[in-house]
Amino acid sequence: MYSAIQLAKKYARYYWQGQNSKGHGVHSPFVFEFIKNIKNDKKSYADYAEIEQLRQSLLSDHSEIDVEDFGAGSTVIKTNRRVVSRIAASSLKPRRFAQLLYRIVQFYRPQTILELGTSFGISTAYLARANPSASVYTLEGAAAIAMIAEQNFRQLQLQNVKLVQGSFDTTFSNLVNSLESIDLAFIDGNHKKLPTLSYFEQLLTKSNLDSIFIFDDIHWSAEMEEAWEQIKNHPSVTLSIDLFFIGLVFFKKDFKVKQHFSLRF
Repeated sequence: MYSAIQLAKKYARYYWQGQNSKGHGVHSPFVFEFIKNIKNDKKSYADYAEIEQLRQSLLSDHSEIDVEDFGAGSTVIKTNRRVVSRIAASSLKPRRFAQLLYRIVQFYRPQTILELGTSFGISTAYLARANPSASVYTLEGAAAIAMIAEQNFRQLQLQNVKLVQGSFDTTFSNLVNSLESIDLAFIDGNHKKLPTLSYFEQLLTKSNLDSIFIFDDIHWSAEMEEAWEQIKNHPSVTLSIDLFFIGLVFFKKDFKVKQHFSLRF
């Protein structure tokens, strides 16, 4: 992965080159709508407070659990015996991005949602609460982390979440094959180029014209940047939005010319 200094330089470049936060000069009505109604929505939804209270509880939990790491690995925690609060601090999606996911789901109303990388279930909770009628499928490799996530789902009384625990090498393909269509996917489970591209190709088999695929940490490393470039330039993708820490791709055919946007966030 890039060092903190490298990421800071990349973020500074992205920020100054990105289009302004209010959407002035954006000629795509779809992207202007995204900026106005999703990215710049400053409302404090009632669900936010309850989920963030759970986040704070996890950040204060100093108990230890045994964790298997099936992804690219943690640069913060090196041992398998880990403290819950430290896992929460390093792996939970930051509030502003988790709440952005909430607003995306609330606005576009996807019915079948797939999340790769549950962690303790904070982002899952935002996805599920944003559209209670949706079916949210989330995959987590580590059994101890999945167990805590399940407890959190019960605490939040989430009725529309199904957690699948196990190595992504098998659980991801099995889940994708079992679904008729995937309206929204959030990929946050393995920050390596080839697995990310493999996930994308498998998701494509169940995509539709209204599908939204969201990839986490697209500038985390050189190989993730390479993966992002291949994804957004894939013939099936008609529009992409780069928010630096996450990237979104869309497949609507009424976008006659492929468009890529980098928006300040």
